Amino acid sequence: MRVDLELIAGMIEPNTRVLDIGCGDGALIDYLFRTRGCDARGIEIDMAEVTRAVAHGLPVMQGDADNDLVHYPDNAFDYVVLSRTLQAVEQPLEVLRQMLRIGTRGIVSFPNFGHWSLRWQLLSTGRMPMTQTWSRMWYETPNIHPCTIRDFFDLCDAEGYVVDQWLAADEAGRRAPWRRARLLANLFGEQGLFVLRKAVGPSVETR
Repeated sequence: MRVDLELIAGMIEPNTRVLDIGCGDGALIDYLFRTRGCDARGIEIDMAEVTRAVAHGLPVMQGDADNDLVHYPDNAFDYVVLSRTLQAVEQPLEVLRQMLRIGTRGIVSFPNFGHWSLRWQLLSTGRMPMTQTWSRMWYETPNIHPCTIRDFFDLCDAEGYVVDQWLAADEAGRRAPWRRARLLANLFGEQGLFVLRKAVGPSVETR
């Protein structure tokens, strides 16, 4: 299982209802079911991945985050997960709104386009950066809405979302020691992970 999925699993309470959007082969769903007793299910746009998940007995159906979340009822889940998919959807703002309509909390992870190595590549070469995560040429990448950790905090502030928990980590999953310092996390974190909820009253970030 990917490192970011292991970190996400640690943010989810046992015996809760979970929807994993863009769940791939269902690795997170399987882990949550086996180790945390969760009622977990997923949607995935890639039919080959859906077939793999279903063949392993996992409750995964084909679906598109941009179009199909509107069909779920309000508050159907305790957590709705969007792991490394936000930058690939066509309407990220609407997807987040739907997530926090159908779930009490949303968990979002994404590769941080503000990492120092990406900045350096842009500065030194004048070309779109290439890394293990950003591994396709600009004209064929599915990542159509790259963002930074700082961008995501600004979005949450603008939309009135409460950030209950967040962390920056490298690709190996080691949590950055500057977790509470947004500017340093934005510069040195290779990926960001956030637990969100809609505000009830004044928005106060819990560290």
